Amino acid sequence: MDPFDDLLRGVRANGAVFGGAVLSPPWALRFTDDAFLTLCIPLHGEGWLVPAEGEPRRLAAGEAAIVRGPEPFVFTDDPFSPQAGPAGPVREVSCCGPGTAGTAGMGGTEGTAGVVDPPAGADGRTVLMAGAYRVPGEVPRRLLQVLPPLLVVPDDHDCTALRGYFETQLTAGPPGRQIVMDRLLDWLLVCTLRDWFGRPEAAPPAWYRALGDEVVGPVLRAMHEAPHRAWTLASLAAVAGVSRSTFAKRFHELLGEPPLAYLTEWRMTLAADLLGEPGATLASVARRVGYADPFGFSTAFKRVRGVSPSAYRAGNKPADQPVFAG
Repeated sequence: MDPFDDLLRGVRANGAVFGGAVLSPPWALRFTDDAFLTLCIPLHGEGWLVPAEGEPRRLAAGEAAIVRGPEPFVFTDDPFSPQAGPAGPVREVSCCGPGTAGTAGMGGTEGTAGVVDPPAGADGRTVLMAGAYRVPGEVPRRLLQVLPPLLVVPDDHDCTALRGYFETQLTAGPPGRQIVMDRLLDWLLVCTLRDWFGRPEAAPPAWYRALGDEVVGPVLRAMHEAPHRAWTLASLAAVAGVSRSTFAKRFHELLGEPPLAYLTEWRMTLAADLLGEPGATLASVARRVGYADPFGFSTAFKRVRGVSPSAYRAGNKPADQPVFAG
């Protein structure tokens, strides 16, 4: 287990759709999922992604793009056409709209202006595969802090060899299609992010770079594997296989903070999500993030988060969830 695993563990696609259609120019689709992340891959054809922030970006067949939300964005054949703007004739779509999972918002050609059944051998066919991610919880939202509004990975990633299979799943409609496409998109999201962080134009976070360090990398994995352990500087240095002073110096050089400060911040991020689980108590959450008693945990949580655990849960609970007590 490492920080990258933890940030993506709770991120799941809900509606991998939009295939078997021709987008006849002029066309523009505005995605209105309010999703924190949207993965887009044209299987055939191309288009332009127009994010809420930044410049339009051409997206060719096989290229994978991740758009950071939750603001709407547009996929269009012409980013400079009036229809790509707020006043143009844009069709609003959703990867996970109301109705049947996935297919309600974007699937097929039903009720779609400017979308027609493809004639045999048609050129210029655009088939877009997309999935929206709501990214619930504090842990995966840490990922959003290090992503640009729009990132694109060229057509040299893992989707390339499977493009034909993806299109078959989208257009043929075999049993279990939705769950298959959702899991494929989950895999593609992870691969795309991993490829992006390895590219020269990316600015990977310090913890991502530190994972490859022979001293700090094993310690980060140990912290994330067992945040409940009673870690000390000495025990963390033992994992690293170096002296305490050498370890502390190296950790601070790579991550910009002391090891135990990083551990506390990570524990409180986990705790923020655990407090939202039904039936969670202050004592149970404290134990799961490495505190022997609720008082010590509450003190640490308030110091890091600025509010007590009870106040945090009361301010973030669903309408039908009782206020946290004890």
